[in-house]
This record gives sequence, C-alpha cells and structure tokens, in this order.
Amino acid sequence: MKNTVEQHRSQVSTAKLLNVHIQFTDIVFYFLLFAFGLGFGFTLAFFYLKDSSIDFRLHQLSASPASLLINPSPPPPYLPSISNQTKSHVQNRTSAITIKPSSPIVRHPTPTSSFQTRDYLKEFFEPPETRHNMTDEELFWRASMVPKIQEFPIKRVPKVAFLFLTRRKVLLAPLWEKFFKEHQGLYSIYVHSDPCFNHSVSKSSVFYDRWIPSKTVRWGAMNMVEAERRLLANALLDISNERFVLLSESCIPLFNFSTVYHYLINSKKSFVESYDLRGPVGRGRYNHRMEPVVKIEQWRKGSQWFEMDRFLAIEVISDRMYFPVFRRYCYGQCYGDEHYLPTFVTMKFSKRNSNRTLTYVDWSKGGPHPYRFLRKDITKDFLKKLRHSTHCNYNGKETDICHLFARKFSTKALNRLLRYAPIVMNF
Repeated sequence: MKNTVEQHRSQVSTAKLLNVHIQFTDIVFYFLLFAFGLGFGFTLAFFYLKDSSIDFRLHQLSASPASLLINPSPPPPYLPSISNQTKSHVQNRTSAITIKPSSPIVRHPTPTSSFQTRDYLKEFFEPPETRHNMTDEELFWRASMVPKIQEFPIKRVPKVAFLFLTRRKVLLAPLWEKFFKEHQGLYSIYVHSDPCFNHSVSKSSVFYDRWIPSKTVRWGAMNMVEAERRLLANALLDISNERFVLLSESCIPLFNFSTVYHYLINSKKSFVESYDLRGPVGRGRYNHRMEPVVKIEQWRKGSQWFEMDRFLAIEVISDRMYFPVFRRYCYGQCYGDEHYLPTFVTMKFSKRNSNRTLTYVDWSKGGPHPYRFLRKDITKDFLKKLRHSTHCNYNGKETDICHLFARKFSTKALNRLLRYAPIVMNF
C-alpha cells in the first residue's frame, strides 16, 4: 500500500515537472515568435521609411534643382534584431539607389554685363542687311507686313530711302557723298544694278554694301517695274523708312539734305506723275485685253521717277490684281515704267497723290530719251533755274520748290557740279 502511494506521488511529481517543462517551452516559443515579429516589423518599417526618404529627395531635386545641393544618403541605423544577412541585403539595395555626390547646382544669376538677354524690339528696329537669300515672292510677303497698332513703342526717327536704279555704278557718287555727309540716321540707300556688275566700293563710301539682290532689267520692259518694286520691298524691311524716292545713276540733288528731308517727311501726299494723254504715246499704248481690270479711260501716263510714302509703297508691292495684268499685256510699244504706277495710283489712291514728279527732266529736244546735260551746260544760273523755275502746290500752298532732283547728267559734268554744289545747292 505504501509503495503504491509513493508510486502515485512519484507520477504526480513527474507530471508536474512535465507540465512545467511544457509551459517553459511555450513561453520560450512565444517569446521567440514575438521577437521575430518585432524584428520583422522593424525591418519593414526601415525599408518603408528609407524608400519614402529617397522618393522625397528625388521629388525635391526634380521640383527645385537650383535650390538644393545633392549629398549622399546617410547609412541605415543599427538595428539589433536584424541579422547580418538582412543588413547585407539592405546595404546592397541602398547602394544601388543612392545618388552619388556631384558638383553643386547653383541658381542662375540675374543677367549682368557679361550675359545679356536679347533685345528683340531693338533688333526689330535695326536696319537689316541688304544681302539676303529671299526670293521675290518671299521678299514681298515679308515687306508687306503692317503693324495694326500705329503708335511705335520706341522713339522712331523717320528716314528717307534713296532707291538707285542703275545699270552699273552710281556715276555721280562723289556728289551724293557730299549730299549725305553728316546726316547718318536720317537716310537709307539701296542700289539695284545689273547682277553681273562687280561693284567694288570703298568701305568709307555711303554706297558701301548697299547693293540689293538684283535681276537683269531691259529698258522699257515690265522687268523695269519689277526692279522698282524690288527696291521698294527691300527698303520696306527697315521699319524706320518713311519716304521712298526713285533715282537713276545720272540724277543729282538740287538742294541740300536738310531741305530735301523736311520737304519729303512733312509732305501730306506722294509724288507720282499721272495724266491722261490721247494719241499714240498715250492711250495708243493701251491693250484692250486689259479689260475689264483696266479700262482705256483709266489708262494713265507719267514719269518713271516717283516719290511716295510708306503706305503707298506697301500697296505697290502688295498689288496682286493690276500688276499681273500689266506684266501679261503691256509689252512692245507699251512701256510699263511709264504707265503702271500712274494708272495704278490714279485708280486706287488718287487722293493721296499730287500728280507730279520731283525729278526735273528735259524733253525739249524730242526723241525717246531726255537731253543729257554736259559740262558746258553746268553754270550757276542754270542750276538756279532748275531750283526755282516753276510754281506748284505743296501741302495746300503755292511754292517755287517743285523739283528736288534733276537728270540726266553726264560724268563729264561732275567736276563743275562739285564746284557749284556749295555755292548754289548749299552742300
């Protein structure tokens, strides 16, 4: 009996010890499970915070690159519960995405004298070069642009454009040099000559680099008018050119620059000679195939040598109705340079025109060409007569200054013209 009791007690003690062992094992298991969960949580939190930090840095760099200095990311913090293998994995991933150090990105400084922004308005008003590669169509399109706002955003000094239509060089260039002297900024010069002409001009000359891209011109043909329009279009590229006067290589000025400038700039009208002439050299040159665009009663004749304002110059180069008709039907005995502009201006803009030319020409000797003045013709009285021989209307008032220029003058007359220029013409 006693042995049975002791055996029973022994079994109970063993069971208790076994239960205690099992409870201890459970506690160790749960502790390890808790430690593993805690370590796993720290690991996930580390990766999440690290990725968020890098994304935030990248976002800052892309949003404001000029305001940050790029530095390497700091090493990950020490975590006791993370194994060495886990640390190695974290370090490898971090090194793969860490931005390497580079030179600091500095904010762009405010423009100084060493770095100037482009002044587009100033460039727009700068006189363009006479040399370009535009076709006539491109040139006329570019020159026909007109600003809708009439007031200029800067102080604009109006200029007079002198358009020389020549065969080769300007024959009386020394006289024009004296005329233009000390008046820079108030005039522009454009020369249209035979494209084969080799124009070597001194750099000190006012005619230096003033030849425009030209085409061959035949006397009396419509390509003469094309050359005039080409001169106008090139001059219109300079927004400061306000008045445009066509001249030949044998023209001379009759007054000094100041008189000519103020006469043209202050004029309320343009100067295109236009009149209705019956007979073989007037209406007799009309081609009836021009109807109905141009009727015979609208046909006009006048001097080739014109002066006009900017408005009319733009209208001339923009004409797509009358010029094609003249180019197609005005040929042979129909001299376009004597009929196109007089007819076009009278039909469309008669109220803006004075119907007279500013260039004196002597047709008294008869024939297809005017008289050419030689050395023997040049006297002080002769020049005074050209300056004040007639009366005309200027801005609603009568005046005896009706011609500002004259032609045709031979190169043999140049020396006398240079001698009398300061005495008679005041330049």
